Amino acid sequence: MSNILAGLLGALLSTNQPAALSNLVTQTTGLTVTIPDPDDPVEKEYKKIEEDDDAALAEVDKWIKDNQAFAAVGGGISKPVLNDRIHARLLPVRKEYEDFLERHPTHARGHLAFGAFLNDASDEDAAAAEFDKALKIDPNMPAAWNNLGNHYGEVGPVTNAFACYEKAIAISPVEPLYYRNLASTVALFRKDAREFYHIDEQQVFSKALELFSKAMKLDPQNFELATDLAQTYYGIKPPRTDDALSAWTNALKIASTDVQREGVYVHLARFKLNAERYAEARQDLTVVTNAELQELKSRVLHNIEFREKARLTNAPPAGGPAVEKKN
Repeated sequence: MSNILAGLLGALLSTNQPAALSNLVTQTTGLTVTIPDPDDPVEKEYKKIEEDDDAALAEVDKWIKDNQAFAAVGGGISKPVLNDRIHARLLPVRKEYEDFLERHPTHARGHLAFGAFLNDASDEDAAAAEFDKALKIDPNMPAAWNNLGNHYGEVGPVTNAFACYEKAIAISPVEPLYYRNLASTVALFRKDAREFYHIDEQQVFSKALELFSKAMKLDPQNFELATDLAQTYYGIKPPRTDDALSAWTNALKIASTDVQREGVYVHLARFKLNAERYAEARQDLTVVTNAELQELKSRVLHNIEFREKARLTNAPPAGGPAVEKKN
């Protein structure tokens, strides 16, 4: 859900009846949104399952992180044992969803939520089937189109992913996540994007950057989104150095931690290195002091030194241009 819509719903949900709120959202954003009645018994049952879903996945996530921490110091349990434990924890929630949907087979949000649960449980094919069921009931569920796009982006065909993301955007043009997912898929699967959109390689990059930019306008303080946009410039040839530096500078402005800021300086140094702006690249790297980034910093410094030496070796003598020696 976009920040705009989430804020609107959060501010008004406690004081408006569902029907009135739905109308207000439509008038304010142009989107058609159905607000469920919280007093509906079916809705109460559905919300209880969602709460059980959240609790189970949170507990599983904690188990995984704790086991990784124990494994790092020589402890922990084996992966098969952990997987059995996770399966046992998630099984009752899965049964809750199945029982609910058997009694309420046209509950579109139930199928959507069950699909998301199955996806988190690594049952991707079953998840996609639930997203399909949700869309057959309500074709105007952008989250279901987005999730189905994620599925096709993983297993193919990728062209289906493009179509699903486009559908999600058409239904909910104020959700930055949908633009971001489409942009990432276009940038990653460039050959498929060329064929699907009937454009060339440079136009594929331009399309991805345009989609990322639209997402940024809707979510301007999202650092991860800003870095996704800036990372896209690495694949473009010939390089668009000034645009890349501008994108990384924008990411720098919204970075919230020292590691994020220093990481951006490494990227700035890389692009300046490739543009033969060695002194500027070195200056950027002086800011990088975090231990996690030292290996990467050293690598970039090594490349700067290598390039500088290569340039000096190939430099023409003071009296004029270098003359090729004949054998």
